[in-house]
Amino acid sequence: MMRVMSQALRFRMEYWKDGDWYVGRLPHVPGVFSQGATLVELEDNLRDAYLLMLEEQPSPEAPGFETKEIEITA
Repeated sequence: MMRVMSQALRFRMEYWKDGDWYVGRLPHVPGVFSQGATLVELEDNLRDAYLLMLEEQPSPEAPGFETKEIEITA
């Protein structure tokens, strides 16, 4: 039996109040936004949103998937 090691990642969460809701995002992970009735619920929802985002990304082994490094001058 193969044992899979998991690694915890740390992200900075930005959040604000919008009426009765906490709204937040992971600024270093585009597209990961969520909301919650409490700050703890917001954190849980952001974790779920991040994991869903990972599931939707194509696997590097998928046919036709290619990568290329580019340079951007800021």
